[in-house]
Amino acid sequence: MRRAAFGRWRRAVLAARCRLVAGDRERGANPVELAVVMPLILVLLFASLQVSAVFLARSTALNAAQSGVNAQRLYNAREGAGKASATRFLSATGGWLLGWERTGPTCVTTDVEVTCTVTGRSLSVVPGVDFAVQQTAHGTVERVTAP
Repeated sequence: MRRAAFGRWRRAVLAARCRLVAGDRERGANPVELAVVMPLILVLLFASLQVSAVFLARSTALNAAQSGVNAQRLYNAREGAGKASATRFLSATGGWLLGWERTGPTCVTTDVEVTCTVTGRSLSVVPGVDFAVQQTAHGTVERVTAP
């Protein structure tokens, strides 16, 4: 009985040693795997930051254009009220939209419709990558009509 127990114990110890020895052959595999995967992780991280910066710039441009339309479409609104409102909005929102000062918001008014367009560039997380942003908003002009 004692001999059988000793044999089982010895087999268990040998099996554990074999497992440890087999694991020693793969020492240092994790840093190599990480070195292979890390550039992909960094590219995905910077790409997600760039996509969110582009969407924030688009949202800022669209909100500025809508602000301009809402100001210009009012009954008897003075000429340039939409452009001034969009410019105020863009000045107050920070730097998510770059280069809008060059062209400025453009608002075109007809007898029945107002169209405001805001153009600029998004922030660039990766140097050399530049995304143009242009958003347009439309609205009808308030006017008195016969019932």
